[in-house]
Amino acid sequence: MSKVIIIGGGAAGMMAGVFAARNHHEVHILEKNEKLGKKVFITGKGRCNVTNACDTEELFPAMMSNPKFLYSSFYSFTPQDVMEFFEKAGVPLKVERGNRVFPQSDHSSDIIRALERELKKAGAKIHLHTAVQEIVKKPVTDSANTLESEATLTESGFDAGKGRKGKKSPDVPQEKITGVILTDGTFMEGDAVIVATGGFSYQSTGSTGDGYRFARELGLKVTDIAPSLVPLKTKEDYVPKLQGLSLKNTGLTIKNGKKVLYEDFGEMMFTHFGVTGPMILSASAHIGAKLAKAPNGELSAYLDLKPALTREQLDARILREFEAGPNKQFKNVIGVLFPSSLTPVMLELGGIPAEKKIHDISREERQHFIDLIKAFPFTITGMGEFKEAIITRGGVSVKEINPGTMESKKISGLYFAGEVLDLDAVTGGYNLQIAWSTAYLAAQAIQ
Repeated sequence: MSKVIIIGGGAAGMMAGVFAARNHHEVHILEKNEKLGKKVFITGKGRCNVTNACDTEELFPAMMSNPKFLYSSFYSFTPQDVMEFFEKAGVPLKVERGNRVFPQSDHSSDIIRALERELKKAGAKIHLHTAVQEIVKKPVTDSANTLESEATLTESGFDAGKGRKGKKSPDVPQEKITGVILTDGTFMEGDAVIVATGGFSYQSTGSTGDGYRFARELGLKVTDIAPSLVPLKTKEDYVPKLQGLSLKNTGLTIKNGKKVLYEDFGEMMFTHFGVTGPMILSASAHIGAKLAKAPNGELSAYLDLKPALTREQLDARILREFEAGPNKQFKNVIGVLFPSSLTPVMLELGGIPAEKKIHDISREERQHFIDLIKAFPFTITGMGEFKEAIITRGGVSVKEINPGTMESKKISGLYFAGEVLDLDAVTGGYNLQIAWSTAYLAAQAIQ
């Protein structure tokens, strides 16, 4: 049995705590907030998109960073395992569009309470209002792993703990964890530490980048971080006029010049500064780096407002409306095609005077209006900030971590799980699956 210290009581920290405690370790979860799961509470608009009910191999295309690193994690603790865990913990689940999994109650608090129950049942100790200042390590002095001892060369020129001719092997940890120092100066001894501090998004929940600092202080590489799954800022003055308008079953295309960077179909919403919604958030994960490199820092985007109709079918639909009221004004006919708040903007951009009689509208004018419906334009000028980001892109480099155990390659007993790692995905429950799977693997690896 080991004494396991888990820094962070979010999704990854709680799940790691459950399995480490079930394995009869002495588990201490250190959470600086007044309660566990503050970010879990607000995920999925407070409903908590627990995972995605896809087959395990279908998780990998949804990963935006280092999918191969997650092979062992995902196959060790699959989406089906996650669903079974919560069902057994007393949370009935449901599967919605896109295989997104939610509690039947639509309350994220049910997920948090289930994890708290399982932690208590397994005997884990929870320390609230407890912040860590430093993770403490020391050189490995164990005779089996020492890197200070004399090289005992075999005939081939190797020994167990060192490389050729007694050189230090990079695969053998040179240091090991001894515990943590809390912000009040208290030293808490531990055999293993799992860093599950989250990223840098939604900082009000406690995700303030502590894990990155710990990693750097311990000599581990941290990649550049950026907000991901964020709303997008737009250029046009007609976008704010549409604030609050939600569109479902809409097509999205984002281009850099003529090159298509991203295409999707789904749900989005206009805001006072741009666009948001599930489809937009996923797009942000794909285009972030490309936007920064784009000419003038801008990308062109287009919405297909009627993706279920071909141009010919849409033309036929519009002609039916025109034939039903040939003497009506244009503005009084097209309202049936769009939500009421969108109609004035379509009139503004459509190139056909609002008062023009239907029988005076030319085929060319009609075709131009169809162009607008099939490719409603806006210009992306920026990404949302960390305070708006659902997740963080970047983090502790996975090159520093053993993918089969989540343990540092350099420091024995140091593990990482969840968003603190350089791992992120699109929306749909995939990011929580990363948290659950990496946490499970870390907990199971501790001896």
